[in-house]
Order: sequence, then structure tokens, then C-alpha cells
Amino acid sequence: MAQSFLITLREGIEAALIVGIILAFLARTNNGEQFPKVWWGTVAAVIVSIVAGGVIFVVAGEFSGQGEEIFEGLAMLTAVAVLSYMVIWMKHQATNIRAHLEAQVTAAISGGSALALGLLAFVAVAREGLETALFMFTAVRTSSPLESALGGILGLALAVALGYLLFKGSHRLNLRVFFNVTGVLLILFAAGLLARGIHELQEAGAFPILIEHIWDINNVLNEKEGMGSFLKALFGYNGNPELIEALAYVAYLVTALTYFFRIPRLAASQAEERA
Repeated sequence: MAQSFLITLREGIEAALIVGIILAFLARTNNGEQFPKVWWGTVAAVIVSIVAGGVIFVVAGEFSGQGEEIFEGLAMLTAVAVLSYMVIWMKHQATNIRAHLEAQVTAAISGGSALALGLLAFVAVAREGLETALFMFTAVRTSSPLESALGGILGLALAVALGYLLFKGSHRLNLRVFFNVTGVLLILFAAGLLARGIHELQEAGAFPILIEHIWDINNVLNEKEGMGSFLKALFGYNGNPELIEALAYVAYLVTALTYFFRIPRLAASQAEERA
């Protein structure tokens, strides 16, 4: 539940932020008549995302046994790649996303293209929606469908509410802190997905097993109950991991967190070089 809540909250806030920036700029420049184009693009993106999510679940249902394990393992590894890109992209864009979007809106309006403005909202929301569909599929594999659905609905509802308050200016959210905190949590989540994806491929015989259990602390913190179960669902905790799983988990976590926190320094260094 916590996993799907975090995913839909983060993705929902990103989509709401982008749509909110577009609408606020249109209102500020006396282009309120363009609102319907943005909303049509947003609605179309939501529909496409729901259909894509349905397709993923239907396709997954066609597999069984080894095929199912391979499909789930590959889906999890794909989710890791997409999630990593999403976190890094937002970290890079956090400082100039408003200016970039406003320039695109200005170009769309001056070009007189209704399609361009609607497409701008569609692409932004569809990207978040398709990512959410993929992540919800992996979330269902680590917790019950009911818990995943409930967490996803709560996260999305909170994201929509916060997006509305931000647009109306009645609430201020420190977006830098929000994206930093959720970025770290999502990196931890991605590390767990990576290990679980490798485990699924090992179960299918598509990936080697070097040392089946390098330790076993399930008698201390059982991965199947209580806090252990919660940590497994959210961060991929494994009380008795295989060697490759553990190495991949640590290597990804160290690499991703190091790069994540170096991005501001890299950006500042590049800015100084351009100056």
C-alpha cells in the first residue's frame, strides 16, 4: 500500500505541477480561453494511461509458470530503468521547468495551434500516467491488489488536492524538498525492484544463482510478516538474499544516491563554465 501511495503521489504531483504551470501562465497572460485545450489533452492522457495499464495486466495474465516469472522480472527491471530516469530527470528540471514550459506554451499560442497546446499537456500527463501503470503492476506483485489499489487511490487523491491548492495559490509546498525526499525514497524502492526482478528471473532459470542465501535473518526480522513484510513491499527487504541480488541492490543504491546528490553540484559547475 505504501509503495503504490508513494508512486501515485509523486507521479500525480509531477503531472499536476506541469498542468498547473501551464494553466497559471495562460491565466496570467489573459489566455483563459485556451483552458479547454489543456483539459482535453489531460483527459486524453488519463484515458490512454488507464488503457495501457489494462493492457499490461491483461498481457501478464496470459503467462503462467516460467513465462510469468520472466515477464514479471523483465517488467520490474524495466520499471527500475524508467523510475531511475524519472527521478534524475525531475532533479535536473526542478530549477527551470517553469521557464521551459512557459516558453513552449508561448510558442504554441503564437503559432495558433490548438493541437500543440493540447499535445503539451497530453505528453506531460501521459508520461506520468504510463509510468504509474507500470509501477502499479509491480506494486501488485509485492502486496495484495486491494492494498495496492487503495494506496494508489489515496496517493492520487492527495496529489490532485495538492495540485489544486498550488494552482489556486492557497497552499505553498517546498517542491525542492518534496522531490528530494520522494526521490530518495523512490531510489530505495527501485533498488528493491531491481533485486526482486533478478530474483524472478532466477526463479525462472533465466539468471544464474551463485550463493542461494548469503545470510538468513528471518528469525530476527521476518520478511513475510509485520515490519519485515512492510519493508519488503516498499524497499525490497529480503531476510535471506541471494548473492547477485544483494550485490545488485547495494551497487544500484550507492551509484544512484551518489549521482542524485551530485546533480546540483554538476549543474552549478556547468553554469560556471558557461559563464
